[in-house]
Amino acid sequence: MAVAIARKSRTLSLKERVSAEEWQARVDLAACYRLAHHYRMTDMIYTHISARVPGPEEHFLLNPYGLMWDEITASSLVKVDIEGRGVDLGESDVNYAGFVIHGAVHAARHDVGCVMHTHTRAGMAVSALKQGLLPLTQTAMRFHGRVAYHDYEGVALDLDEQKRLVADLGDKNVMILRNHGLLTCGSTVASAFSQMFWLERACDVQMAILSANAEINQPNQGVPEHTAAQFDPNYRDMSPREWAALTRMIDRTDPSYRN
Repeated sequence: MAVAIARKSRTLSLKERVSAEEWQARVDLAACYRLAHHYRMTDMIYTHISARVPGPEEHFLLNPYGLMWDEITASSLVKVDIEGRGVDLGESDVNYAGFVIHGAVHAARHDVGCVMHTHTRAGMAVSALKQGLLPLTQTAMRFHGRVAYHDYEGVALDLDEQKRLVADLGDKNVMILRNHGLLTCGSTVASAFSQMFWLERACDVQMAILSANAEINQPNQGVPEHTAAQFDPNYRDMSPREWAALTRMIDRTDPSYRN
């Protein structure tokens, strides 16, 4: 009898209080933050990666304001509503301003399960170029005709900007925020991260090419379009295999993100 009472009085862990589907979403998103840290896509405690919580509620998971990305775990993620307000915690635990961009995408695109936004050196550099991302390498050509652009309007605090951002994004999953940074979205965390990884790589190589100050070899006509079709996720989605390998990598070094 005493054992039964003790068990009943035990405080349930977050993992025990949420659905299995939400817990898996938390683990995946925490892994994404750790991978972004590993690949140097962080911006100290700022910017976000958000994931939709499975279920009928319009709830999303977000990093708590003030944590470095290598500190984030499945249980430390904050649940917010479509306005970016904390569902289980006070609003002080959420960088509300940063959710303006994410909230706009999630509200308009119900096919999107994850939104990733970064301020990397290469991403910001390409965002400041008038021509944007150029089809100079295979990595860049996979995005040919699939990149949206949104003009800079200042720090994302104005809710009125959301409608213009969503209109510019349309049905694309990759966007360059001019003079700002990069944004990717996908039906899964794995898909959003995969696109960000390769978009970041394309931007990094583009800046290296332009800095060489040498004649550039342009691809033959039609090749960028053909290459983009070959990499179309509807034809060849490698993100599940990539994700499995990536999570094995971080599990070997620091599996604490699963806590």
